[in-house]
Amino acid sequence: VQLQASGGGLVQAGGSLRLSCAASGRTFSSNDMGWFRQAPGKEREFVAAISWSGGTTYYADSVKGRFTISRDNAKKTVYLQMNSLKPEDTAVYYCAAGVGSIWNKGTAPWGYWGQGTQVTVSS
Repeated sequence: VQLQASGGGLVQAGGSLRLSCAASGRTFSSNDMGWFRQAPGKEREFVAAISWSGGTTYYADSVKGRFTISRDNAKKTVYLQMNSLKPEDTAVYYCAAGVGSIWNKGTAPWGYWGQGTQVTVSS
Protein backbone atom coordinates (compact mmCIF):
# COMPACT_ATOMS: atom_id res chain seq x y z
CA VAL A 1 0.00 0.00 0.00
CA GLN A 2 1.33 3.41 -0.97
CA LEU A 3 -0.15 6.46 0.74
CA GLN A 4 -0.29 10.12 -0.28
CA ALA A 5 -1.52 12.66 2.26
CA SER A 6 -2.81 16.12 1.34
CA GLY A 7 -4.99 18.94 2.60
CA GLY A 8 -2.77 20.59 5.16
CA GLY A 9 -2.37 24.33 5.43
CA LEU A 10 -2.52 27.41 7.60
CA VAL A 11 -5.72 28.12 9.51
CA GLN A 12 -6.76 30.33 12.39
CA ALA A 13 -7.71 28.88 15.74
CA GLY A 14 -11.30 27.71 15.67
CA GLY A 15 -11.15 26.95 11.98
CA SER A 16 -11.40 23.69 10.07
CA LEU A 17 -9.37 21.60 7.66
CA ARG A 18 -9.95 18.27 5.96
CA LEU A 19 -7.01 16.02 5.32
CA SER A 20 -7.10 13.30 2.69
CA CYS A 21 -4.94 10.23 2.24
CA ALA A 22 -5.13 8.50 -1.11
CA ALA A 23 -3.93 4.92 -1.31
CA SER A 24 -2.80 2.72 -4.12
CA GLY A 25 -2.69 -1.04 -4.10
CA ARG A 26 -5.22 -3.82 -3.99
CA THR A 27 -5.23 -4.34 -0.25
CA PHE A 28 -6.46 -0.92 0.89
CA SER A 29 -9.89 -2.19 1.88
CA SER A 30 -8.39 -4.85 4.15
CA ASN A 31 -6.25 -2.37 6.09
CA ASP A 32 -7.16 -0.36 9.13
CA MET A 33 -6.19 3.27 8.57
CA GLY A 34 -4.81 5.81 11.00
CA TRP A 35 -3.68 9.38 11.36
CA PHE A 36 -0.70 10.40 13.46
CA ARG A 37 0.96 13.76 14.01
CA GLN A 38 4.37 15.02 14.98
CA ALA A 39 5.10 18.47 16.33
CA PRO A 40 8.64 19.91 16.33
CA GLY A 41 10.75 18.33 19.03
CA LYS A 42 8.08 15.80 19.94
CA GLU A 43 7.44 12.15 19.21
CA ARG A 44 4.91 11.07 16.65
CA GLU A 45 1.57 10.59 18.36
CA PHE A 46 -1.66 8.82 17.55
CA VAL A 47 -4.62 10.94 16.46
CA ALA A 48 -7.34 8.67 15.09
CA ALA A 49 -7.95 5.31 13.44
CA ILE A 50 -10.69 3.56 11.51
CA SER A 51 -11.27 -0.11 10.87
CA TRP A 52 -11.03 -1.68 7.44
CA SER A 53 -14.83 -1.67 7.11
CA GLY A 54 -15.28 1.83 8.48
CA GLY A 55 -17.49 0.49 11.22
CA THR A 56 -15.18 1.28 14.12
CA THR A 57 -13.32 4.47 14.92
CA TYR A 58 -10.91 5.36 17.69
CA TYR A 59 -9.62 8.77 18.76
CA ALA A 60 -7.00 10.26 20.99
CA ASP A 61 -8.57 12.07 23.93
CA SER A 62 -7.04 15.35 22.76
CA VAL A 63 -9.08 15.37 19.52
CA LYS A 64 -12.22 13.52 20.53
CA GLY A 65 -15.31 15.54 19.62
CA ARG A 66 -13.37 17.82 17.27
CA PHE A 67 -11.90 15.45 14.67
CA THR A 68 -13.69 12.85 12.58
CA ILE A 69 -12.03 10.06 10.63
CA SER A 70 -13.80 8.42 7.71
CA ARG A 71 -12.96 6.35 4.66
CA ASP A 72 -14.24 5.62 1.18
CA ASN A 73 -13.00 2.20 0.11
CA ALA A 74 -14.25 2.67 -3.44
CA LYS A 75 -12.02 5.73 -3.74
CA LYS A 76 -9.24 4.19 -1.63
CA THR A 77 -9.16 7.33 0.46
CA VAL A 78 -9.27 8.08 4.16
CA TYR A 79 -10.19 11.50 5.52
CA LEU A 80 -9.62 13.45 8.70
CA GLN A 81 -12.08 16.28 9.26
CA MET A 82 -10.61 18.66 11.82
CA ASN A 83 -12.87 21.24 13.43
CA SER A 84 -12.34 23.74 16.25
CA LEU A 85 -8.63 23.66 15.61
CA LYS A 86 -6.26 24.83 18.31
CA PRO A 87 -2.66 26.05 18.11
CA GLU A 88 -1.58 22.85 19.85
CA ASP A 89 -2.88 20.90 16.85
CA THR A 90 -0.01 22.32 14.81
CA ALA A 91 2.07 19.43 13.50
CA VAL A 92 2.95 17.38 10.48
CA TYR A 93 0.13 14.88 10.00
CA TYR A 94 0.81 11.39 8.65
CA CYS A 95 -1.55 8.71 7.46
CA ALA A 96 -0.79 5.06 8.08
CA ALA A 97 -2.15 1.66 7.13
CA GLY A 98 -1.97 -1.68 8.87
CA VAL A 99 -3.83 -4.95 9.19
CA GLY A 100 -5.44 -5.29 12.59
CA SER A 101 -3.81 -2.09 13.81
CA ILE A 102 -6.78 0.06 14.79
CA TRP A 103 -6.31 -0.17 18.56
CA ASN A 104 -2.57 0.47 18.43
CA LYS A 105 -1.48 3.96 19.43
CA GLY A 106 2.14 3.10 18.83
CA THR A 107 3.71 3.51 15.42
CA ALA A 108 5.32 0.07 15.15
CA PRO A 109 2.19 -1.96 14.25
CA TRP A 110 1.41 0.31 11.33
CA GLY A 111 3.21 -1.11 8.31
CA TYR A 112 2.70 1.62 5.74
CA TRP A 113 3.16 5.37 6.00
CA GLY A 114 2.49 8.33 3.77
CA GLN A 115 4.54 11.47 3.59
CA GLY A 116 3.35 14.12 5.99
CA THR A 117 1.23 17.17 5.40
CA GLN A 118 1.80 20.30 7.48
CA VAL A 119 -1.03 21.74 9.55
CA THR A 120 -0.41 25.11 11.18
CA VAL A 121 -2.98 26.71 13.47
CA SER A 122 -2.41 30.34 14.34
CA SER A 123 -3.72 31.91 17.52
